[in-house]
Amino acid sequence: MVLLGLYSRSNNDKSIAKSGKRKAMGYPDIIFYHRRKPYYLECKTYNQENIGTTQRSFYFSPSEEFKVIYDAPHFILSFEIYVAGEQRGKHIYKCKHYKILSIDSLSLDVKYEFNSDNKRMYSGKNGTIILAEGKIE
Repeated sequence: MVLLGLYSRSNNDKSIAKSGKRKAMGYPDIIFYHRRKPYYLECKTYNQENIGTTQRSFYFSPSEEFKVIYDAPHFILSFEIYVAGEQRGKHIYKCKHYKILSIDSLSLDVKYEFNSDNKRMYSGKNGTIILAEGKIE
């Protein structure tokens, strides 16, 4: 991948977790190298209607398979998206502006949360007790 004169080490530029596996999901999207030094890149989109709001637009959750394994700069490449028209009842989206952001000094909030998934929550196992269920007619 070539981006502004930068390159990745291979054709597969997904970030690598501690285990050595390449991961597509989660922060950051891409690892790239410049002068043999690693950099992290997250790709985002925005529109003018929400750019000034407090809508959450950046988050990451460290895990055992966390993709950040180097002490390296982090960047965001963000594109302004707008509806350029419609075709067969579907919107046509285009980009009209971009921003490259360095997030080394980005202020962040920490949100502690408990979470689960549907399989655990609705199975009646793993600590969930189904008190009642039935068909609604």
